[in-house]
Amino acid sequence: MNLWRSTTMHPGWPKPVGPLRVPAGLVRLRPVRLRDGAAWSRIRLTDQAHLEPWEPVADVNWQVRHAISSWPTICSGLRSEARKGRMLPYAIELDGEFCGQLTIGNVTHGALRSAWIGYWVAKEHNGGGVATGAVALGLDHGFGPVGLHRIEATVRPENAPSRAVLAKARFREEGLLRRYLEVDGAWRDHLLVAITIEELTGSATSALVRDGRATWA
Repeated sequence: MNLWRSTTMHPGWPKPVGPLRVPAGLVRLRPVRLRDGAAWSRIRLTDQAHLEPWEPVADVNWQVRHAISSWPTICSGLRSEARKGRMLPYAIELDGEFCGQLTIGNVTHGALRSAWIGYWVAKEHNGGGVATGAVALGLDHGFGPVGLHRIEATVRPENAPSRAVLAKARFREEGLLRRYLEVDGAWRDHLLVAITIEELTGSATSALVRDGRATWA
């Protein structure tokens, strides 16, 4: 009975995804876990200037939010949402080491079968295809085991690197959401991008391989 509930109410979780080889190394997704705290905190604190300008504001300052002591509560909350079938929170690994996160959130089944995808990667690995590979793995997992039909993302127009990642993964622009989120001290416009399963020929990862951006591991 427990197995039946796990596979029908929460499809795709906690299954790991990948690997895929990109220029930086071997990328895979696996569920976040409690022992990620030290690496998560170190990267988030080190990369504050790189990450904070693109992320929604919060009531707690960056240093407190990303202290190691904050991770157990965050991790527990993410995994609780995963068990309820609403979210798939993954760690991005590069060559077996934690280097970022990818989340498939607001998972909705039924007639809609949609979700959003979000991600971040340590600054030191920018330009190596890690985020692009992780997003492609996330798309294939969402359209495969999770059973989704549409996946969307939002990105600030000024965020050229993230827009490039989404474009390589075959997302298309659908419109501009004006003053959509409070980010970096102001209400910021965001582009809405999306992709449906019919728009992929084969899979997102195979498209990267055809483009010469990745190879099979």
